[in-house]
Amino acid sequence: MLYVADSDGCYQQASQEIIIQCARQLLNRPLRRGMALSDPRQVYDYLSLRYGAFEYEFFGVFLLDVRYRLIEFIELFRGTIDGVTVHPREVMKLVLEKNAAAVIFCHPHPSGVAEASLADEHITRRLISALSLIDVKVLDHLIIAGGQVSSLSEQGLM
Repeated sequence: MLYVADSDGCYQQASQEIIIQCARQLLNRPLRRGMALSDPRQVYDYLSLRYGAFEYEFFGVFLLDVRYRLIEFIELFRGTIDGVTVHPREVMKLVLEKNAAAVIFCHPHPSGVAEASLADEHITRRLISALSLIDVKVLDHLIIAGGQVSSLSEQGLM
């Protein structure tokens, strides 16, 4: 059980809402500008808690420097309950604007299925091809569904 102090200084059992709010605050802290994203588990935990219950798809980009330190995380495109349109031109513009040397892509599947679709594989290949022209490395494409995170890189789909 987790207890929190109320405004009078008395302790009471924490509600599920408070626990989730605290967990989100803790997970937001580690992903800050300049932090090295060398541990995939750290990224997976952040994504599964923050985006695991999203009701729509979006396409997010972790922009990284040459040492794979976080420059910024941006939710670049917003979609619907079953898809999001990704424009490689806009991804390239963002990468150049932020002077990123590497990226990690991510998006949630509101369906709860953390498997890559053919469309996911296709856009990943297109982005890898486009970004290779400007020497930007695509490290991974992560799919979030519920409490799970699926890595296209770990599955050999990149």
